[in-house]
Amino acid sequence: MSRSERLVPAAAALLALALTGTACDGGVRGTPGGSGVRDPYFPQAGNGGYDVTHYALTLDYTPKGRHLTGRAVITAQATQDLSAFDLDLAGLRVDAVTVEGKDARWNRAGQELTVRPRDDLSKGETFRVTVDYSGTPRTLTDPDDSEEGWLPTADGALGLGEPVGSMAWFPSDNHPSDKATYDIAITVPKGLQAVSNGELTDQSDKDGRTTYHWHSGRPMASYLAMVAVGHYTIKRSTGPHGLPLLTAVDPTQAEASAGVLAKIPEILDWEELNFGPYPFSSAGAIVDRPHDAGYALETQNRPVFPGPPAISTLVHELAHEWYGDSVTPTSWRDMWLNEGFATYAEWLWAEDHGGPNAQKQFTDLYDGDDEAIWAFPPARPSSAAHISDSPVYERGAMVLQKIRQKVGDDTFYDIIQGWAAAHRYGGASTDDFTAYVEKKAPDHDFGEIWQDWLYGDGKPAHP
Repeated sequence: MSRSERLVPAAAALLALALTGTACDGGVRGTPGGSGVRDPYFPQAGNGGYDVTHYALTLDYTPKGRHLTGRAVITAQATQDLSAFDLDLAGLRVDAVTVEGKDARWNRAGQELTVRPRDDLSKGETFRVTVDYSGTPRTLTDPDDSEEGWLPTADGALGLGEPVGSMAWFPSDNHPSDKATYDIAITVPKGLQAVSNGELTDQSDKDGRTTYHWHSGRPMASYLAMVAVGHYTIKRSTGPHGLPLLTAVDPTQAEASAGVLAKIPEILDWEELNFGPYPFSSAGAIVDRPHDAGYALETQNRPVFPGPPAISTLVHELAHEWYGDSVTPTSWRDMWLNEGFATYAEWLWAEDHGGPNAQKQFTDLYDGDDEAIWAFPPARPSSAAHISDSPVYERGAMVLQKIRQKVGDDTFYDIIQGWAAAHRYGGASTDDFTAYVEKKAPDHDFGEIWQDWLYGDGKPAHP
């Protein structure tokens, strides 16, 4: 029996009051929010008890010494009466935490930063938590052995977040089901650039350092937040309907990148024709050196590329602005809703630009000898280490081609455009998608497609 169980009743009552609330909180008796939202592949990611509406991040980074100082001001709404809540933060030193301007108690356990506000929070209450932190941000290794988080580069750093890397450089509710708007201010030594999501709203110099203020006014999942610090050649232009475009290219990659990046307006115009209106207020790309990041990533507004991208890769990553960035999966199990759609965009581009049509690409995959495509069904990756494997991409695209075969082009384009519009700036699951398809094409039976292609094990018997 523990010491607490031997407390006399009066002392136990006082202890309960201290743990659940105070006299100045209006009688609220909250409980702690959960640590993790039980994602099937990243169960510790995200947190319960609140929804974030806005992040205001103030970052100061010095590449020499790799030192980061940060302040995160997080505005959120309680979804239950809360006595405590968690944020995701990997590494870094927490220097201070306040809730609604009052010092809060906090503790660390792995990636969990548990915050205990002085006063309990009521369900429905909007609150603001401020976290001051500092240190050397980590590079994290994913289950598939790729690197994310804070990636030091030759002259700066890349902050990349898929699937959970953003917690290496700011505290958050780090799960795609909780999207928010962002203001990110980054201060770096003068002469370096700092690029992020959204639009640049201000730039100022002081004491040999430059601060860049970026604003993202549309909801964004934490894994899509990005910062790029280094020497970049910045170019501004316009795309369809006067859409502001910004590209930031490492000078060593500028000449080789110029031709493909010049196609961004054409690609966006084509994607609008196929997928509907572009969902954000700016677009573009960031091109760093090939060894600084080993993969392209669809960071919101402007994807990041490791060296000059192929046109097909540029088409793929820009398609994510619709499928993944605007319509975001509600769990990492639904990754195929990102990657299957973006891969299918590559097929459609080839079909419209002198390459094989989508059916030919489907048939070639079905008849080919790449058994990896059939390792698991797109909607049920075998583990966190495999959410970016071929079944999620290629077989996910094959599911879309099967739907197109079933309903014909007119209804198919109504489906993919309507899907992007119906869930714009929100989240959706595979169940949401299958229900949407069935609603849009009620005269068709999709049972075989869902059973054999989306959820079925192994290679379907018939193409």
